[in-house]
Amino acid sequence: MNKEEVGITVSKKEDFSEWYTQVVLKAQLADYAPVKGLIVLRPDGYAIWESIRTILDEKLKKTGHRNGFLPILIPESLLGKEKSHFAGFNPEVFWVTHSGDTEIGDRLALRPTSETLAYSLYSKWIQSWRDLPLKINFWNTALRAEIKATKPFLRTSEFLWQEGHTVHATQEEAESEVLAILEIYKKTVEEELAIPVITGKKSNKEKFVGAVYTTTMESIMPDGKALQMGTSHFLGQNFSKPFDVKFLDKNNVENYAWQTSWGVSWRLIGATIMVHGDDKGLVLPPRVAPIQIVIVPIYYSDKDAQRVNQKADEVERLLVSKGLRVHVDRRDELTPGFKYNEWELRGVPLRIEIGPKDLDKQKVTVARRHNRQKSDLPFDKIGSEIGTILQQIQDEMFTAAKKMLDDRTVTLTDYSRFKPELEKGHFIKAPWCGNATCEEKIKEETMADIRVIPFGSENSTGKCIYCGQQGSADVIFGRAY
Repeated sequence: MNKEEVGITVSKKEDFSEWYTQVVLKAQLADYAPVKGLIVLRPDGYAIWESIRTILDEKLKKTGHRNGFLPILIPESLLGKEKSHFAGFNPEVFWVTHSGDTEIGDRLALRPTSETLAYSLYSKWIQSWRDLPLKINFWNTALRAEIKATKPFLRTSEFLWQEGHTVHATQEEAESEVLAILEIYKKTVEEELAIPVITGKKSNKEKFVGAVYTTTMESIMPDGKALQMGTSHFLGQNFSKPFDVKFLDKNNVENYAWQTSWGVSWRLIGATIMVHGDDKGLVLPPRVAPIQIVIVPIYYSDKDAQRVNQKADEVERLLVSKGLRVHVDRRDELTPGFKYNEWELRGVPLRIEIGPKDLDKQKVTVARRHNRQKSDLPFDKIGSEIGTILQQIQDEMFTAAKKMLDDRTVTLTDYSRFKPELEKGHFIKAPWCGNATCEEKIKEETMADIRVIPFGSENSTGKCIYCGQQGSADVIFGRAY
């Protein structure tokens, strides 16, 4: 394989889609499976997911949620109990019809989402107010036949995710849960992945099928498209009634429960690749990087090799003792330049170079991946300053991503400018009257939909950008994946 084939061969600005695919494959995050629409996670890709899962799992457990497990097969009769929910998912469902050569009768769906399965069980588990709230989270996969063009991490027919399903005695408690989860999601994405998001509600047209309303967090990608990063749904009693999720209250009166569901998927990995990556490849935030620091020993003689490697081992032990994820690249057959390029392609946030001249000067060279800046760091400062440097990288990556979101969000009142601004890759903030007809017409004419009705923007003082009637909210329009 020649040098051009090893690295990224297209510019992020010139061919975003091809750039993204090359980064996924060449940075060794994932590969294509033998079945269309499916991918295989490689260790680095799975390690990023493990970081996200560990961080989120800890936050959910602190707020009283517990993990459970659900099987992957759901009977068709169960899936169809909540009619609008079933109608919304039916086109995407994979069906199992045979066991060997024998027809199984009632078709079995490969789990597209678990509301119907979970709630058929919740109706058995919940008897009285003492059983509430019930707050269970499931780390699993979901399968949805991807009709549109597939893209690793963004649109695949099977994906890793978590889905939470909670049951509450009151509407107020359930709605509080919806917002609390969305805030957990927002903090996780912004603080760990360094990606800013806009939170708010979906329009009725865009809400989760079967929900009373859906809250969402949205972000913009460098190609100008919106990406839904996670959702939290208030289900009301829309599922508790068909599934008989009821409880006896303190007065011994039977009531239908109030429910929520919520989830994020490995789509967050795709967002991280797109928002932070560059023409050299992957750029990972230190918080979720499988390897946070790579140490590259540099020597050209056996005499130098011994003392350089000894120092590299010493620095590795020091950093590992600080709880950091460190790797020493000891491959003698490769040049330092080749190693630099490979670790930059794979997105390692920080590289430490140690050569004979560094030893003589009692320092190391530190190279930051996100801006490719190099600086010297004295030996006696390594233990105290590396953590600070990693946090600086994390903060600077978020600041750059926030600037992109701000720069790409324009406020409009004139519909004639709507499509031209979309073509420039912008989010459009504009008044909307709340009428689904205007929403549908805009979608039909521009391919943009309402991504989010931001919290605090529900009382617009402007005129609807499409029909000119009094606006009910200032909303964010965008084209989506």
